Amino acid sequence: MGERKHQILIVDDTCSNIDTLIAVLGEEYDLRVAVDGETALQSLQQNPLPDLVLLDIMMPGMDGYEVCTRLKSSSRTRGIGIIFLTALAENSEQAKGLSLGAEDYITKPFDPAIVKARVRIQLELKGYRDYLEEQVSLRTEQLAHAQEATIASMAIMAEYRDPETGSHIQRTKSYIRALAEEIRSTGTQTISKQMLEVLYQAAPLHDIGKVAIPDAILLKPGRLTAEEFTIMEKHTLFGSEAIQRTETIHGDNELLHTAAEIAEFHHEKWDGSGYPHGRRGNEIPLGARLMTIADVYDALISKRPYKEAFSHEVAVKTILEGDGYTHPDHFDPQILSCFQKIHHQFHAIALKFDD
Repeated sequence: MGERKHQILIVDDTCSNIDTLIAVLGEEYDLRVAVDGETALQSLQQNPLPDLVLLDIMMPGMDGYEVCTRLKSSSRTRGIGIIFLTALAENSEQAKGLSLGAEDYITKPFDPAIVKARVRIQLELKGYRDYLEEQVSLRTEQLAHAQEATIASMAIMAEYRDPETGSHIQRTKSYIRALAEEIRSTGTQTISKQMLEVLYQAAPLHDIGKVAIPDAILLKPGRLTAEEFTIMEKHTLFGSEAIQRTETIHGDNELLHTAAEIAEFHHEKWDGSGYPHGRRGNEIPLGARLMTIADVYDALISKRPYKEAFSHEVAVKTILEGDGYTHPDHFDPQILSCFQKIHHQFHAIALKFDD
């Protein structure tokens, strides 16, 4: 099977010009033709897109400048090279076309050697650009995988110190994604697709600070004393500090910054009764507010040395109505409302990642 020919779209309202270009380029390239600007734009709505457009300037209806402007303003077509075809030799006209994003000019009447040379040069340049974009994309993907691996390794380290967590990490990050998707769909708070993914990837580090808590407290088979609980509260600060130190090594990083926020503030409460700082309301970062509900729900449905696991129904009722330890005022009311709508998704996640 031979190598794919480059595809070129010729846009010109004069048949003799089209015939000349077909004669010059037809053997080497796969050619498409449009006789006006509107037809050219319609043609470009379909795949595959051409590698290059040879575009006449002076056409009835939509001129070449307008076609060029539309192609360069669309993310789908702005990467296509454009060579203007023109009888206008004035520098001002050429400057106008180049300012709109065109790559080159070919003047009429056509010189076959010049047409071939300029087309070849632009296609070679496009090949270099495509290669560079591919390499940047590949490098970005590799960095993202390395970043995710770092997060996963740190989270696993925390799990080794606290074997009771089991699938807690998988569950809580899945709870957060479900909540964030619901919030995004309702528009109650602005969460971009990128932010949603960052929250999902950052969530596993919420308890990383537990690695600094003494075993006698972390693994105690029973309720903690007031003094022990004071020490346990510090896992929020230990975790945030560890992640921030990692960020100083790697530089500004949205994922690590969000993970540090979640680690430090996920035990804060909407009414200001949480720890370690007693923040309230929107002073608490969004990721931490999401984790507050995710963490409380998972604690309720999980068995602990001092309690049996609650059923899903009891856990939901406890969060929505409160008990001696949890109260609806502890949670962002908008997030709580979303939880009420999708709590069945939490149940499905808990069953999927059951210890």
